[in-house]
Amino acid sequence: MTDDIENVEESVTDVEEKTTAPKEKKQKKVVRRRKTKKERENPLTVAVRLAVESGTVEFGARTGLMASLLGKAKLFVVAENTPPESKNKMTKYAKNSKIPIIEFEGTSMELGSVCGRPFPVSVLSIYDEGSSNIMDLSKKK
Repeated sequence: MTDDIENVEESVTDVEEKTTAPKEKKQKKVVRRRKTKKERENPLTVAVRLAVESGTVEFGARTGLMASLLGKAKLFVVAENTPPESKNKMTKYAKNSKIPIIEFEGTSMELGSVCGRPFPVSVLSIYDEGSSNIMDLSKKK
């Protein structure tokens, strides 16, 4: 019987040594999903969002046309799906007033959501850019 107790004690110490031995940590593989084209942050969207938050802007095609006629705005951001007649008038008046125009690569709903508005925005008139670098982007294009 004492032999049985000794065998049990030896097996218990063997189990303790195995459990207290340093374990190798398994390295978890970090799986990163590639971002789709829409998910990547476009520098124009970041600049537009900053301009809306920190600068002076107005939304809409009519106010944009008036600002281009009077030459008050510094920059216009026009959505891709703006009606052609409005877009043509904007470009014509903006060229006369020497105001740059940036075409936003997205619909008016997407431009509205970038601006933080729950409605479509076809034309964004920027009077003061605030802390954004949107004027630098307009010079590049």
